[in-house]
Amino acid sequence: MTKKHAISIAVLSTDRDNVEQVNSSLRDAGHAAHCHWIETPAQFDQIIGAEPLEIIILNVDAFPDSIKQVVKLKDGYIPEVPVIAVGNSANEERILGAMKDGACDLVSIDQKARFQAVVGRELRAFRVERALNTTLNSAAEYRKQLHDYMQNSSTAIAYIQEGIVTDFNPAWIDLFEVNSREDAMGLPLMDNFLAESHAAVKGALVATVKGKWQKDEVIQAKSSVGNSDLAELKLEFQMTEFGDGSYVQIRIQPPTKLAEEPTKLVHEALKRDPTTLFFHRSQFLERVVKRLKRKPQSGLHALVYIKPDDFSEVRNTVGILDTEEILAQFSEEVRKRLHPRDVAGRFEGTVIMALLERGNERDAEVWGQQLVDHINKHPFRIGEQDVRITCTVGVVGVSGVYSSLEEIISAVAEAHGVGKSRGGNAVYLRESTDVDTRLRKFDEIWVELIQAALAENRFRLAQMPIAGLRNDTNKMYDMLVRIIDEQGNAILPSEFLPAAERNNLMKTIDRWIVTSSIEFCKEQSADKVFIRLSRQSIQDGSLVEWMKSEFAKYDLDPAYLCVQVPEKDAAMYIKETKKKADELRNAGFEFALEHYGVGKNRLQILDILKPNYIKIDGELMHTLMTDTAIQESVRSLASAASQRNVQTIAERVENANAMAVLFQLGVHYMQGHYVHEPEVVLQERGNVVQTTLEAIGSK
Repeated sequence: MTKKHAISIAVLSTDRDNVEQVNSSLRDAGHAAHCHWIETPAQFDQIIGAEPLEIIILNVDAFPDSIKQVVKLKDGYIPEVPVIAVGNSANEERILGAMKDGACDLVSIDQKARFQAVVGRELRAFRVERALNTTLNSAAEYRKQLHDYMQNSSTAIAYIQEGIVTDFNPAWIDLFEVNSREDAMGLPLMDNFLAESHAAVKGALVATVKGKWQKDEVIQAKSSVGNSDLAELKLEFQMTEFGDGSYVQIRIQPPTKLAEEPTKLVHEALKRDPTTLFFHRSQFLERVVKRLKRKPQSGLHALVYIKPDDFSEVRNTVGILDTEEILAQFSEEVRKRLHPRDVAGRFEGTVIMALLERGNERDAEVWGQQLVDHINKHPFRIGEQDVRITCTVGVVGVSGVYSSLEEIISAVAEAHGVGKSRGGNAVYLRESTDVDTRLRKFDEIWVELIQAALAENRFRLAQMPIAGLRNDTNKMYDMLVRIIDEQGNAILPSEFLPAAERNNLMKTIDRWIVTSSIEFCKEQSADKVFIRLSRQSIQDGSLVEWMKSEFAKYDLDPAYLCVQVPEKDAAMYIKETKKKADELRNAGFEFALEHYGVGKNRLQILDILKPNYIKIDGELMHTLMTDTAIQESVRSLASAASQRNVQTIAERVENANAMAVLFQLGVHYMQGHYVHEPEVVLQERGNVVQTTLEAIGSK
C-alpha cells in the first residue's frame, strides 16, 4: 500500500504489546498510524465519541467485551467505522462467527501480511464510503439550496422526467393556474401547452436528454390556460443530475405585459378591418409602399391576391348575416400562415392581399398552394353547421419589370383571374416572362450589369453553414452568389439571376461558382459545399468533364462538391436530370434535390435519381411548428429517405422552435438564418472569370 494520511485507530486489548504490533505492522505497510490503547469498556465509551476513529481493532482473546457488545456500542456513535477482530488463532469457523457478530474479519495475531491486507482493504472501503457520504450530503445540501431558490424565484421552474412533471415551484403554479401541487404533480408536461406547441416542446425535451440542446436556446410555446395570444411563453431547457436520476429543468420567465395607452390601442384598432383584423386598404397600401423601398435581407417581395371562390353560394348557405363570420374565420386561417415579416390587408370585398418576403417567386407560389390546399380541407363552422369553401390565389414577384405599384396590383389581379378561369381552388404565378416589351428593356440593363460584374471581378460567393441535428456535422456549406455593385453593395441573386437565365448567361455564372467553390474548399478546409446548377447547365453535355478537370487542376476530391437541383425542375426534366446525376456520381461528385416537397407520390423521384441529399422545402418551416399533418409528412419523408441512405436537410430554419420540431422528426441537418446568416467571401478571384469565359467560348 502507498503511504496515506495518518490513520486514527482504537486498539481494544488488555495487552499493551498488541498496540505496538498494530503500530509496527501498519508502519511497515507505509501508514502513519495513531493508535489509541483501550484497556477497558469504560475507556472505549469515553473515546468513541471524542476521537475521529477510522478503524477499531479488537483482540477477542484479551478484552472484557465481546464482538457483539463492541459493535453495538460503536454503532450508536460511528456505525460506518469497521471493526477488525484479532485473536491467538483464526480458522474458518472462528472467522465466520466473528463476521456474524458484526466484525469485518478475524485475523490471527501472528499473520502480519494478512493483517496488513485486511486493514488496507477496510480502510479503503471506509474512506470511499465516507467520501460518498460527503458527496451525497453535499448534493443533498445543494438540492436543498436549489429547492429554496426555486421556491423564492419569480421564474417558473419545473423538473421533468420522461415527460412527467416531478417537481415545480410556486411561480409554476401561478403561471399555469394550478389549484394545488397535487393537481400538477405527476401529470404530463404537455398538458400545460396548446397542441400547436407540443411538437416544439417534445423536440426540445428529446434534444436536451440526448445532449443536443444548447443551454441558451429558447423556444416559444403557448400556454393552455388564459388567452393564448397573450400567453406566449419562452422556455429554456437544461439537463440536471440528482442522486436519484437525470431530469430536464425547464425555466419560464414570467411573461411581460406591456401596458399600452388606451388612445394608442384605439388608433391601432382604427387601422384594421374589424372582420379580418387585417389592415384597411389605405393602411395596407401605405405599408406596401414603405416595404418596397427597402430590399429584403434575402430573396424578393411577392404580392399575393387571395379570394374565396363563389362567396355568393356561401351567403346562400349560411345567410347574409353570417357571411362576415365565415370571412373572419377564413382570414384567421390566412393569418396563421403568414410569416412575421409579411403584411396583409383587406383590399376590397372578400379580397385579401398580402406582401410576402420569400426566397423567390416559386416560394411564394408554394405558399399559395399550401393555403389553397388547407382551405379546401378546413371546415368552417357556423353554429352546428360545417361550411366548406375553396379559394384562388394569384401571385406575382415584385421586380424592376413593373414601373409602379399600380402595375404590380394589376398583374396580381390578372394572375388571380387566370386561376379562377381555370376552375378556381388553385394558385397561379404570373411570371416575369409574361411581360414582353418592358421585360426586354429590363433584361438589357441587367445583362450589361452582369457582364460588367464578370469582367471586373465583382462576383462573390456567400456561404451559408449547414448544421447537424443528429450528430456533430462536418464543415458543410451552401454556396450562394452575389454581385458587388460599383458602390460596394451586395446584389442578391433574386435580382439578377432571372435575367441571366433568360439571356443564356447561366453557364458562365455556374462555372464561376464551381471554380470559386473549389478555391473556398481549399482555403477554408471545408468538407463539403453545395452548389445549384441552372437548367442551362443541366443540359450542358460538356459540364461534368470540365468540372473533373477543374478538380484535378486543384488536386481536390470531387466528393467535396454536391450539385443540387430544384425538385420541380428535376421532375420536369427527369430524363436530362437522371443523365446528369449519373454522370456526376460516376465522376465522384454528389447530387441533391432542393426545395423538396412533402406531398403524396414524391418518393418515386428518389428511386429514379438516387440523390445523396434532399433539402426539405423551406416554405414548410413556418407551418411545420403547428401543423401536425405537415409534421407527419416530414417524419415519413425523413424515414423513407433514411431507408434509402439519403440524408435530409431542412431549408430556411429561422428559430429554435423549428429546430426542436425537426430534431424530433428525424431530420439530419438544417440551414437558414437561425444557423447563420449568409457570409460573403470578399476575396477577389481574378483568374476565375477569365478561365470560365474561355472555357465557355471554346465549347
